[in-house]
Amino acid sequence: MLQNVNDKTLIKKSILGIKKLADELNKDVKIMHVCGSHEHTICKYGIRDVLPNNITVIPGPGCPVCVTTQKEIDKAIYLAEKGYTVATLGDMYRVPGSEKSLMQLQSEGADVKIVYGIGDAVKFAKENPDKKVVFVAIGFETTAPTTASELLSLNNYNNNEDNIKNNKTIDNFHILNCHRQTPPVMDFLLREGTVNMDGFICPGHVSVITGLKPYYAPCEKYKAPMVVAGFEPIDVLMSIFLILKQMINEEAKVENAYKRGVREEGNIVAQKIINKVFEPCDVAWRGFPVITDGGLKLREEYEKYDIHNIEELPVIEEKINKACICSKILRGEKLPTDCKLFGAPCNPMNPIGSCMVSDEGTCRIFYKYHNKL
Repeated sequence: MLQNVNDKTLIKKSILGIKKLADELNKDVKIMHVCGSHEHTICKYGIRDVLPNNITVIPGPGCPVCVTTQKEIDKAIYLAEKGYTVATLGDMYRVPGSEKSLMQLQSEGADVKIVYGIGDAVKFAKENPDKKVVFVAIGFETTAPTTASELLSLNNYNNNEDNIKNNKTIDNFHILNCHRQTPPVMDFLLREGTVNMDGFICPGHVSVITGLKPYYAPCEKYKAPMVVAGFEPIDVLMSIFLILKQMINEEAKVENAYKRGVREEGNIVAQKIINKVFEPCDVAWRGFPVITDGGLKLREEYEKYDIHNIEELPVIEEKINKACICSKILRGEKLPTDCKLFGAPCNPMNPIGSCMVSDEGTCRIFYKYHNKL
């Protein structure tokens, strides 16, 4: 376990160790991460600048806002136009749909409410029984437990005999479910991606919940080194070092370089809550086809909270700007600086693609630190 994550001597040793292994490998190596927080660390501290020329770290689909499809955003907009109160996190508020964003729709008079989480949305629905409330539920395994926990509590509340007798049940709350699972997309990228990756820096936040087990199968199947990393510069450097070391030793295994935050078994309580409310399902990600088990759907007992069972939502044809390369960025094929729209006209105040909206989005991160790239 690292005693001092900001130890400059240790950081220098890690960089020298990476250079030594890179020289020994003597070939181009591509390592992908799937975490916006890792990209923040890489850009903020100029980690790519200190890596040998033959070592490339590629940002992948690590932002839940970014991978939410335009069709899902259009559904939220449709519901708001139909009179629902659409409760959403601040990032989703600004992501462009086919014609407009929820923010633009609110300026036209729609009832769009920014909340800190699903708990605020449930509370609003309880306090405003005359309103039909829909919460846009996004996120990976990190936020899925929160959604599951709130639905468990809501279901218990609505099934309470006293609440039923006194007509106190909350029947005006539903979710637009956009939750996704991370390991299946990593499997897809190794199996069908156009970028030949040599290894993965596994996401720290997700791994706190899942533990290491979900990475074992793809690691073994594709012989791809995988290392769970934290979010300090030394964490990222150490993960790169360990991946290169595995390659030198002709190994492919899952290693935990974030033991201060991640346990082998993960968070068992959170896993049980997720599994009680959700089950895996096939779903498309932005920039990807349908990914087997790439999403989470509500189990039968909780389907009544899915807005799809209340409303017949239309499928609106996507109108993604052809000049926007967010899909290629999410697949690891391009960087934001390869996009003709990057910086102008696409910027945080005028996002054209989803990757420029969220603080976890690769384009947004590159824009923030572009002078250091």
